[in-house]
Amino acid sequence: MFFERHEGGERAILVHLEGQDERTREDPQEFVELANSAGADIAAFLTVSRHRPSPRFLIGAGKVEELQASVAEHEADLVIFNYVLTPSQERNLERELKCRVIDRTGLILDIFAQRARTHEGKLQVELAQLDHLSTRLVRGWTHLERQKGGIGLRGPGETQLETDRRLLRERIKQITRRLEKVRSQREQARRSRRRAEVPVVSLVGYTNAGKSTLFNILTSSTVYAADQLFATLDPTLRRIELEDVGPAILADTVGFIRHLPHKLVEAFRATLEESSQADLLLHVIDAADADRTSHIEQVVKVLTEIGAIELPILEVYNKIDLLDGLEPHIQRDESGVPVRVWVSAQQGLGLELVEQAMAERLGQDVMQESVLLEHAEARLRAQFYEVGAVVGERIADDGRQQLDLRLQRSDFNRLLKREGWQPDAFLRQHTLQ
Repeated sequence: MFFERHEGGERAILVHLEGQDERTREDPQEFVELANSAGADIAAFLTVSRHRPSPRFLIGAGKVEELQASVAEHEADLVIFNYVLTPSQERNLERELKCRVIDRTGLILDIFAQRARTHEGKLQVELAQLDHLSTRLVRGWTHLERQKGGIGLRGPGETQLETDRRLLRERIKQITRRLEKVRSQREQARRSRRRAEVPVVSLVGYTNAGKSTLFNILTSSTVYAADQLFATLDPTLRRIELEDVGPAILADTVGFIRHLPHKLVEAFRATLEESSQADLLLHVIDAADADRTSHIEQVVKVLTEIGAIELPILEVYNKIDLLDGLEPHIQRDESGVPVRVWVSAQQGLGLELVEQAMAERLGQDVMQESVLLEHAEARLRAQFYEVGAVVGERIADDGRQQLDLRLQRSDFNRLLKREGWQPDAFLRQHTLQ
């Protein structure tokens, strides 16, 4: 990968900003979890009350001196800010603190770099890293001036900084072309699934809500699942069988987070499209999390950004084993449609209810019909048996075969059209009057 991360175990000082604006305030506990997920050895945690950020350092000069002393005391390798720094602020802080400084976006990018396993995932992370790095190139080249002339020293006529930016632009274009190819391949696979009328259910939710644990149990898979932020990065698709629905595709996707960097949303567009093109979203929520309402709002925000908010959503409240006196159950709306399921994926509680709710939501268009077939229509009878639609058969009084059918209306329509029938015309001629 073009931009490799440092090895874990670096001694880090965390700087959390407390401000008046609730919209931009970050969660300090989540900040600690992010740092731990990145493999940082947290030496100190500094909270700064700053209502009007300084253009030069973000924090005040007094806090910079306090931070200098803390870096020296703990021999820290790294200072991480729970805020988005401008390139100049990052550069100024590094000059004063004499160590590396990264912001919240850089921290999340580093975690993504560790988690990426597939070629596509690594490309997506690299694209986001390079995009982020391109605005900060000056940090690495401040000691260089225009390349010197003289015998053996005449340069190509551009500064080292300009050369590096040009190389970055070329690499970004190259990765973008590759990801467009991946996106095209994904769209082709989605078209194939649509032609086969296989419904897609996509797991979405705040990071560490338990999506991968639920995915593993429902699909009997071994996707990496851990109690850490962004344990899953690469999308995984598995085939499952749902009663009364038949085969379906379950997709596990990257978790969302507060103020997810826009660069990551853009870079992971191909991955997130698995959610935006799904037939049903399973919104997995940590029922025991005190901030679950805020996390739900963040997920809704990202779903809106990727154009998936209008899709049918089934909420799955996970980790009920951490709550007292709560049993697995399905909550329904006034029409009796499942809207919320309470389960514990880790303890295996209520998972059959998730499958039941999925089947009901996907199978709302399941039709039940009794049809009468002539003996000459034996091929059509065989087709109904082949798709598992026949739940009963007997001989009618007039000698025709009466089949009791139960299947998705889309499957019924597709099967008849393949045999040269219009569904409405077929039902008029083949049902009991």
